Amino acid sequence: MLSVEAVDLHYGAAQALWRVSLAAEPGKVTCLMGRNGVGKTSLLKAIVGQHAVSAGRIVWEGRDLADLRPYDRARCGIAYVPQGREIFPLLSVEENLQTGFAALPRGVRRTVPDEVFELFPVLATMRRRRGGDLSGGQQQQLAIGRALVTRPRLLVLDEPTEGIQPSIIKDIGRAIAYLRDKGTMAILLVEQYFDFARDLADSFAVMDRGEIVLAGTRDEMVEEDVRRRLTV
Repeated sequence: MLSVEAVDLHYGAAQALWRVSLAAEPGKVTCLMGRNGVGKTSLLKAIVGQHAVSAGRIVWEGRDLADLRPYDRARCGIAYVPQGREIFPLLSVEENLQTGFAALPRGVRRTVPDEVFELFPVLATMRRRRGGDLSGGQQQQLAIGRALVTRPRLLVLDEPTEGIQPSIIKDIGRAIAYLRDKGTMAILLVEQYFDFARDLADSFAVMDRGEIVLAGTRDEMVEEDVRRRLTV
């Protein structure tokens, strides 16, 4: 289980997060929502080790992550799909997937799981194509597939539907639902598309100005309150 406990985060003199707390557990999707610039990506970067917190704790499977660098957190089972995907455009689809091997612990076989191609069949048919030749939606599928190569127990997704065509949004939604239902993976999803999040999330946390302003299970959340916090 992931537990974020009263986290503050600063960029120099500017404070980006204020006593933020949330949790993610296996077999469930926790959805973090909010307008642009409210601190969602900053929180994800703190979780995966790309930015140090100023106060509070981030605990994964009972261990405080404060002393772990990003690659160590990846080896502990935390996979991150960043906003913008960040695939390698000159590497083939297969080579992009194989970069996920770097996060595998010793003794684990270096193979791309069949599950990746079952969830995203286009990656199998385009495995020899360069990553930069794929559409934005296909690149998003590739970025998620690369994360799954690391055999994560926590999957962190930063706005996977941004700029994606509706047919691929449905494919990504089905993949997230499948991974959730396996029951072995915790999923933390940052999303602004409420309808997509509503169908997947077990619990919500809504941010505004660096703070969690609404939180609860899907049954507890009032849709109008959430949508109001998402409008510009």
